[in-house]
Amino acid sequence: MTDAREQRAADVGLNLGDRRLELVGSALILLVATILRLGNLAARGTWDADQGHDMLVLRALVLDGTLPLLGPPTSIGDFHHGVLYYFLLAPVAAISRADPVAVTTWIALCGVAAVAVTGWLARSIAGPLAGLIAALLMAVSASAVEESIFIWNPNLIALSSSIALAAAWRAWQTGRTRWWVVAGSAAIVTMHCHVLGMILTPVVAGLLIADLRRRRRAGDTAGVAAVGRSALVWAALALLSYVPLAIHELGHDGSELRAAIAFITGGGGASPIALPARIPIVGLRVIGWPLAGLITDAPLATLLAAGLVSGLAVWRGWWSGAPSGVGASRERVAVRWLSLGLAWTILALAIGASSLATVVAGLPNDHYHAFADPMVFVIVAVGLRSIVEGRSKALAPLPGLARIGLAATLVVAIAGWNLVRQPPAAAADGGWSAAAGTAGRVIVAGGAGPLVLSSLPIFKSDEALRMPLVAAGAVVASTGPSGAAAAGPDATRVILCDQLFREAIGADCGGPAEDRWLADPASGLTTPGTGPTAHLVERFEAAPGRWVSIYRVGR
Repeated sequence: MTDAREQRAADVGLNLGDRRLELVGSALILLVATILRLGNLAARGTWDADQGHDMLVLRALVLDGTLPLLGPPTSIGDFHHGVLYYFLLAPVAAISRADPVAVTTWIALCGVAAVAVTGWLARSIAGPLAGLIAALLMAVSASAVEESIFIWNPNLIALSSSIALAAAWRAWQTGRTRWWVVAGSAAIVTMHCHVLGMILTPVVAGLLIADLRRRRRAGDTAGVAAVGRSALVWAALALLSYVPLAIHELGHDGSELRAAIAFITGGGGASPIALPARIPIVGLRVIGWPLAGLITDAPLATLLAAGLVSGLAVWRGWWSGAPSGVGASRERVAVRWLSLGLAWTILALAIGASSLATVVAGLPNDHYHAFADPMVFVIVAVGLRSIVEGRSKALAPLPGLARIGLAATLVVAIAGWNLVRQPPAAAADGGWSAAAGTAGRVIVAGGAGPLVLSSLPIFKSDEALRMPLVAAGAVVASTGPSGAAAAGPDATRVILCDQLFREAIGADCGGPAEDRWLADPASGLTTPGTGPTAHLVERFEAAPGRWVSIYRVGR
């Protein structure tokens, strides 16, 4: 167990004189993290069907009192993520009356908090310098910033997973078993925010099991019982968090469970790439994403980042040249734990999410495995701190300034790379501001309703436009033929077409796709033998590749 001497050993690596310098450094890093994440969030965060869906659910929850039983739908597979995601956003949605900018701001602040927690984790492992490095790298990471500036369920994972890892390490380090309850609770949130977040649970549980074994060897019977009770509380909280899902399953013949089993047994989505080849691809994406960004945007930088992380992990976790001592022993345990956690994450994703072997241009790709990001930042920070101190036989002969220069160069290179690749000041689609403007234009051209929305391709939700229309006070019919019929024969019809899915649609948006759909009797806008009964009022490109067509029905 850790005592005051061990805590002092953890502080080796930065001669502060007092803690004021460290506190100033931490404050400046958090200020940078805040500046990079806040500002112009109405236009900076992308806005599409996922964002529209989440805000419609939140509106129904906080304005109408409609309690959701399921979380957001998964992008592949016919099931849903956990409902805790909505409950975490509900307080700010209630205060702001479901304002998307307020919700996005809350997510951005959670990203700032993740920086602080990740720095705390690194500090508790290897001292103040490691904490400052980890916090700085996460603060400026273009990937971490991007994960913080728009509404999407994986974007809360960085905070929940950093809390889970930091609390688990705190439980191991201090012997206070209440931290296992905190770690378990945060792991549950990660699992709710994205189904792939369940991969983090074995990482946290692995250290809990190691804690049990350590206490048994020491003959600490009371400690073993306390850890066991914490594990039971963790399990009880997990079961409680899925009560809404159980209620849904009882009323829907277990549809979620059956869909999830079908997805898992199907290998997590079809992929033409075999498992042995998927593992290194997934590995590069998981390890490289926090430091270098999307693999297809920067393949060389991703390779260099993955090499750095892997090298530092092996060096600090297993290399026999590491010095002995309380601090060094603790550091090795932590690095081995986090490194094996990364290895498990890569293997699990390669098996269970085979779609990660390919990158879909134009869509968010790597946010949902952000639970691994804190592991990467901490391993790099611990390694660079060890370089400064010459913690190996190879580095010990080097002058202190040379070691500091090497570590500083790596920090500056990583930070500089990310600072010049920050997300733009405005999303390509204009974000919520553009969506609200589009809704206003539709209302001017077609009236305040009733409006009947259709989406091309048909498998994509129309909620990117539905939500701003509802927020603007328009009357929008429910999706599907029954909704169109209920709206009446003279309802204005609005078609939202996404050029990104041109191949699935079979024609280009902006005219050909809409005309083809209009001529299909299934649209309800054509009469056999006489042709379409709808007349185009206005058509415009609301965002690059997203076309809106407004029709009046009747002759």
